Amino acid sequence: MTSEGWGTPPVEPISQHYIVCGGNALAHRLVLELVEHYEVPVVVLVADRTRDHAPRIERITGVAAVVEYPNITEEALRAVSIDTARGLALVEGSDQENIHAALSAQGHNPNIRIVFRMFNQRLGENIERLLRNGAALSGSATAAPAFAAAALGRPNSVEVGGRYLHIAFDDAITSDRLCVVADRIDRQDLSTIRLLPEQEGDSAQFVRLAQEFGDDGPVRPGGVRREPGPGAGPDAEAAPAAEAEVEPGLEAEPEPEPEAEVESRPGPGAAKPPGGTAALQAMRMEPREPTNWTRRLRWRVLDTMRFFTSARMRLVLLTALAAVLLAFAALWYLSRDFGWTVYISLLDLAGAAQPDQQADIAAGTGTGGGWQRAAQVVITLCGITFAPVATAIVVEVLGSGRRGLPRNPSAGTRDHVIVVGLGNVGTRVAVQLHEMGVPVVCMERDPQARGIATARALGIPVVLGDGPFEEQLRRARLKHARSLVAVSGDDATNLEAALEARHGNPDVRVTVRLFDDNFAGHFYKTLDNAASRSVSYLAAPAFAAALMGSEVRGTLSVFRHVLLIAELTVEDGSGLIGLNRHDLEDPGGVRVIAVRFARSNQLHWGFADRTRRLAPGDRIVVAATRSGLARLNTVLVEEG
Repeated sequence: MTSEGWGTPPVEPISQHYIVCGGNALAHRLVLELVEHYEVPVVVLVADRTRDHAPRIERITGVAAVVEYPNITEEALRAVSIDTARGLALVEGSDQENIHAALSAQGHNPNIRIVFRMFNQRLGENIERLLRNGAALSGSATAAPAFAAAALGRPNSVEVGGRYLHIAFDDAITSDRLCVVADRIDRQDLSTIRLLPEQEGDSAQFVRLAQEFGDDGPVRPGGVRREPGPGAGPDAEAAPAAEAEVEPGLEAEPEPEPEAEVESRPGPGAAKPPGGTAALQAMRMEPREPTNWTRRLRWRVLDTMRFFTSARMRLVLLTALAAVLLAFAALWYLSRDFGWTVYISLLDLAGAAQPDQQADIAAGTGTGGGWQRAAQVVITLCGITFAPVATAIVVEVLGSGRRGLPRNPSAGTRDHVIVVGLGNVGTRVAVQLHEMGVPVVCMERDPQARGIATARALGIPVVLGDGPFEEQLRRARLKHARSLVAVSGDDATNLEAALEARHGNPDVRVTVRLFDDNFAGHFYKTLDNAASRSVSYLAAPAFAAALMGSEVRGTLSVFRHVLLIAELTVEDGSGLIGLNRHDLEDPGGVRVIAVRFARSNQLHWGFADRTRRLAPGDRIVVAATRSGLARLNTVLVEEG
């Protein structure tokens, strides 16, 4: 076939398949999600089968066909059998191209499920209203919170029902955790991590009691075993239950404990899993950045001054201000009248003060002695200085277009985060950190990068240039930085930036965007106080779930592993109807963390009734692995 035909034509006409348009990293991960976890037929439409991730996509077992077309045209959509497809994912190209392709696909197949990538989320929400069955997602928006949280060394959180879910590790785990999400965590070998490991059920403690006491075991209130008295023989423990001492009005059964406590307790004789442990916890308020508010205020004031003024202009202003304050203090000390001092100082600053005449001095009716007159002269001269400086600032900002030029970080930049790469993800991370009040300095080699305009608008310093990383990092004030986030599109560049940063500042925290898992494994083994994230790894499960009709509220990271927080609605005809927690949950796959019944809007966290069956209108919130959520979606698709 030609380059505009089937790359690998299927043996028979394909139908009920899913189409992925794109050959980038996100498309690669999404195809793997659909093929490995959802086990659905996938056709991939790429612009060039020899570039980017297209060759690797072709080698994926289970891909029905790979088609090459330069653009997503009507002919290209017909070539991938859009009329008989169940879903379409547009994960490459500009926002405008994806909108046009989505609308064209709906024209061919009105019932097809369409998921398209949009950087402009507001525009994406509006386009969703034009589609019968579509969803707009942003891969960078999905992944950016994880990068920002990792840069600050704080947990990433997902908001559900007014609570903020996050992953806590080892000593940070509290008794009110929702469930254990991982164990056997070893930084030197991340392959040993078990996600959502098998835990004991709610009735485990009762089973242990029954095994321990037997049918006739003695009990007392609270379920505490009675010790046999002195001299009691072996038969003392086997006394009839009717003879057990129980206070009137009290139950003999032990009081059940919260689910979180039961779930994480090992059974009798069970060894504690080696390595670290991670648990899912909920907070009433989103974790805040620990930076002191006075430091934030000082940084904001200084940063605003640096934005509107140059270094020389700031020197003039600060010198004049210091002279005015000293002269004001001298006038107040000599006159002992604060109100008069304020009045005469303001007049002097405005150039409206009247000088003393010789007759006034001779009559003793002047403003005072020589020191007072000298102070007034200083204030007047400084007032004359302020007027042209203020005019220069206005002219420089509005007239010369200062906002159109990215500014360099100043010498006073301290305790900031360096963001390397101002693509989609880097822009999101920089904006999020800036909104949190964290000082940010960006580094970018391409002056036409997407994030340059955003950084200019927010007044974020940008180091532009294509020089060595050592020089660029020095200009970005690496010595005084708290963290570095390398999120360019190239793994080698990100790794080079991280290693160079650690060489220049051994204490700096580094967060690196890496697609390759082997790279990431060596990265964790080599560096401490470091984190690695993959945008496609974080975003692909959300795109796959959305393609199947699920609502993913967010993703949480356990090192290089992803935990999905999803909310599922039980609709009429859904395969979830009649299932209970025992049916839904499975080791390594799914945990039900909250339930909202149709008859009320209240969200029940850790709902204890594991036998209650779901009815139409109920909603469940689950923490799931990729395969676990795929299993739930398969139930929805096949039985719904």
